[in-house]
Amino acid sequence: MSSNHIPSRVRMGLIRKQPDWSTERFDAYWRDHHGTLAARVPGLQAYWQNLVTDRVQRGIDYARGPWDFDGFSQLWLDGEQRAEAVFGQGNLAAELVADEQHFLSGLHIVTTEQTEVIALPADPAARARLLKRISTLRRRADISEDDFRREWRVHADLVRTMPGVSGYRQNVVTERERVKGQPCGYGDLPIDGIVELWFESPEVLSAAFASPEGQRTMAHARTFLAEITAFLVTERRVV
Repeated sequence: MSSNHIPSRVRMGLIRKQPDWSTERFDAYWRDHHGTLAARVPGLQAYWQNLVTDRVQRGIDYARGPWDFDGFSQLWLDGEQRAEAVFGQGNLAAELVADEQHFLSGLHIVTTEQTEVIALPADPAARARLLKRISTLRRRADISEDDFRREWRVHADLVRTMPGVSGYRQNVVTERERVKGQPCGYGDLPIDGIVELWFESPEVLSAAFASPEGQRTMAHARTFLAEITAFLVTERRVV
């Protein structure tokens, strides 16, 4: 699904549940009903759901941005043309939209170029024991999109030096839909990147950022990032 050298394209959903639904009800419906429906998408290579369990800014000295999500979906497809066909027309597309309107109050879509910087354990059981954090990033106003991408590549090398990081992926946002199916500009959905980090525990996470290597990494973040909004999640593979 990803490579240290060749980015893969990932379609990500940034999800908010209906406000009157409990987290437990939302999670069960997302897993058992919507997940089963989305798994029927032709050409779907992999589909992961990430349920938000915590919104604490552990280890980073950034105020939270305006985003408050309850989940993140990740879909790997055969190609972008297939994605447009699947999600833009046909009976399955209509079923997905109707179902999303039933259990979600908000759904933004971003297409990303994903690079795996630190590989996860190959053993699914070992991966399942890890703590996962997803963070959305917004670049500083004085930093261009090209400069953001260049500095984020530099940042990857710094994260590699941090102790206790069990997995690390960078997702550079290339396309945005504030409303599903309606492409929008940067100003409507100002998210430049989405980070995936894995650690053995919250304590290991905090120690990694408190280390000298972690402090150097975050000092570099200040040179090109205006905003980091972090979410702890529980991930599960549907396909």
